[in-house]
Amino acid sequence: MPLILFAFVVRVRDGLPLSASTDFEHNRELQERKQQLRTISKALCLFPERGKVKGQDLNIYFVCSEGVSYMTVCHCSLPVAKAFCFLEDLRWEFTACFDSTAVALAARPYPFLEFDTTIQRLKQQYNQSGGPALEVTLAEVQEDLRIHPPQVLTLEEVELTNGEANGHMEQAPGSGQNVRLEPVTAPGILSLVLNIMCASLNLIRGVHLTEYTFQDDYEGIWNVVAFLLAFVCCVFQCHLYLFHSSLKKFKSVTLLSVIVLCNTYLFGLRNIWQLLFHMSVACLSTFLILSRKLKDRINDCGV
Repeated sequence: MPLILFAFVVRVRDGLPLSASTDFEHNRELQERKQQLRTISKALCLFPERGKVKGQDLNIYFVCSEGVSYMTVCHCSLPVAKAFCFLEDLRWEFTACFDSTAVALAARPYPFLEFDTTIQRLKQQYNQSGGPALEVTLAEVQEDLRIHPPQVLTLEEVELTNGEANGHMEQAPGSGQNVRLEPVTAPGILSLVLNIMCASLNLIRGVHLTEYTFQDDYEGIWNVVAFLLAFVCCVFQCHLYLFHSSLKKFKSVTLLSVIVLCNTYLFGLRNIWQLLFHMSVACLSTFLILSRKLKDRINDCGV
């Protein structure tokens, strides 16, 4: 069995696959490691520049440099220094063939698939000779790893980061990871329209009541606060339905509670039917917010 089984080159900012080796091994663990490679490639900004993921028989190694990540799946018997030496050789070969402009302008997956020939040549060299042609290169890599050892990641950390990349946790600003929710449904559109209507009514009543509050020495200030607070909650309900957020259940229930409390406080300024209408819209919106799930992730085309 060869020691280096698969190599993968991706763009760091968005995980776009640039090139990959054609592998002829089809064992189960290799397929799992390849899937984990793609998981890592979608969230490279959340990982260190150089890392190692330990598996049962196969390990993952990756290095990021100048906006490109070089990744490989190797047998666990391959020394770490030789794995990173392979990635360093891969980096030199890739940068010699493609400049940063070509990488930045790439718009479709695997635009440099012809680089597979070079990857296969490097894999064959390492698998047959057991290492690079120049021992000084291996020595330099060993020294660099001694000074700056790669971060060792567990499979659990990879899965956790995969959750972050898919929006199950808050996204880091500028991470470039897009969270997709299920399409907006007809009831969802109805709830948005009704919520906007309720928000408008609350805002109009609150602003109108403000004029009388200033004239009456602020006697009705809490009524104004209740109207405006209900307006803000309606707006945030629309936001929660349209966009993914962490702690969605807690936020939606809190907004519903505040809307119910505000409308209860306003009993007298609104009749029972008006109160039921506002509370029913808030309940419908909360139900739809909690019902709208993340869209299932579609696997990228592979090699």
